[in-house]
This record gives sequence, structure tokens and C-alpha cells, in this order.
Amino acid sequence: MIFDIKSPILGFEQIKKAKIVQIDDFFARLESQDDKTTFTLINPYGFRDYAFEIPDYYIKLMDIKDDSELRVYVIVALNSPLEESTMNFVAPIVCNMTNNTISQVILDTVGYPQYKQADRIANYINKDN
Repeated sequence: MIFDIKSPILGFEQIKKAKIVQIDDFFARLESQDDKTTFTLINPYGFRDYAFEIPDYYIKLMDIKDDSELRVYVIVALNSPLEESTMNFVAPIVCNMTNNTISQVILDTVGYPQYKQADRIANYINKDN
């Protein structure tokens, strides 16, 4: 499925169309259809409680309705070992599956101080297991 990017990924404004490839229950890959850029995405709900209100600007931009099917991912910067990888909870990728649109939603850090831009996966792994 090809998505139209309505609000660009910061620093990658040239990407206008992308495909999301689901890797497993946690990981996905966003592949630009405009160039060879790819991003590793992760399901944030597998790691923590994660909730935010989508600002009206993005709701209008993506034509989000009450019955729209939405998926949320965060971009992960992979490192070795995997536990040192970081997740960006401040700028989630919101996908409207109903009309095939994507936006990177930039959250107000004052309103969401619990979310970090570079939060280590290690912070969410139970080391007792």
C-alpha cells in the first residue's frame, strides 16, 4: 500500500510517497517511493503506555474521521546492541489506513514531558528475564 505523506518527516521533506512494510508485531519499515530512504519504525504500544491527542491541524490535513483506521509508529534509530537503539516518542508517524495518508505529528514537549526524542529501548527491557 502506497501512502501520501501529508506532513513531511523532518529533514526528509523530499519524500512525498512511501510504503510501510510490516516486519513483525513490533517492527516495520517505511520505504520512500521517491528515493532510496528507509526508516525503521516500531510499535510504541509494545514498550510503554503511549497516548496523545492528534492536533486539529493534522486531523484536517489527513482527513481523519471518527471511523478512520489509524496506526501509530515511532522512528527507531538502530544501534548495536539493539538495547542501545533509541525511539522518538516526540514525533510519531501517524498512518490513516482509511485514505492512505501519513504525517509525522510533532508533539508539544511541554504538553507531553513524559516523552523523549531519543529514548533508549534498554529503558523498557526487563533485565530480570
